[in-house]
Amino acid sequence: MSEPVRVGLVGVGIIARTHLEVLAERPEVRLDFTVDPHAGPPSFRGAVPPHYRDMTEALEAHQPDLIVIATPTDTHAHLAVAALTGSRARVLVEKPLVHDLDSLDRLRALEGTVDVRGRLFTAHHFAFSPEIRWAARQIAEQPQWGPVTSITSAFHDPYILRGEQAFASYGSSWMDSGVNQLSVLACFVEPTELASAQEWDDGASAWYVCRYRSRDRLGSARLRTSWLAGSSSKQTALHFADSDVELWIDHTAMTGFAAQEGTLLASHGDDGQTPRKVAHYRPLYESLLSDRPDPVLGFDVAARVTELHRAAPRPAGVAGRGGRVSPWPSRCGRR
Repeated sequence: MSEPVRVGLVGVGIIARTHLEVLAERPEVRLDFTVDPHAGPPSFRGAVPPHYRDMTEALEAHQPDLIVIATPTDTHAHLAVAALTGSRARVLVEKPLVHDLDSLDRLRALEGTVDVRGRLFTAHHFAFSPEIRWAARQIAEQPQWGPVTSITSAFHDPYILRGEQAFASYGSSWMDSGVNQLSVLACFVEPTELASAQEWDDGASAWYVCRYRSRDRLGSARLRTSWLAGSSSKQTALHFADSDVELWIDHTAMTGFAAQEGTLLASHGDDGQTPRKVAHYRPLYESLLSDRPDPVLGFDVAARVTELHRAAPRPAGVAGRGGRVSPWPSRCGRR
């Protein structure tokens, strides 16, 4: 992208604050406009950009290089279509890209009219977290550990304290955190099928099992999501049965370690100076604004995450495609 990078921000809610903080650090970025029918404009580097209640009106007055969509999930498809057809900008959509498979098909239908794969990106920010990148490097550099034979991941958030606002903003614990867990899985293994799903508390808590392939070995990932917590807590543990290695990752503290029986093999620490989401979005934007964005941001990965995220598990003994998805492109280091 040529300098300056003109950015339009659609949605100025909670997550938009992180986008604005990280964008403000990049000298080549200029915030051209903001859009939100329910809130006023934010300050950016001490100034207030032009603000609109409708994105179409904004695009009539501006020609952005990048449009960031940070709105509720059920608005993503409509806004992404409008941004792709009403501008020449790259479009970054907060995760999840869309909330159902019909919306995904609507975006796919644009191919041939606009360059969906070259312009549409999804903010799978967890894949850029320091502990994830560290863990992926460990796996790539230690082939003697063998395949990942089982994974357990638990993402807890205190969103139940927000009551109905949580459901209105995030849909459910699986809708919000399941996307993060699936994008994290794909850094280490190849997710292939949603095996089972259970949800409780009107969607505030869930237990999903996802099958995957690792170095031609099949395994299962147990995925727990819940809003029934007093504070945020997120961890993932990977087991390599052939070598008896355990790889533990704490996403909240952005730390991790690898151990084999009683021996500590490697560890990753964090200085605590950078807020967690800022640590995610800094490398995300560095990649997005480069000539070759990481495939984890691309449409193909987002489509496959959506297919798996929204798939209905196939009952035992029933033939058919079920929750199977296409192979994942390699990323986050070799598997």
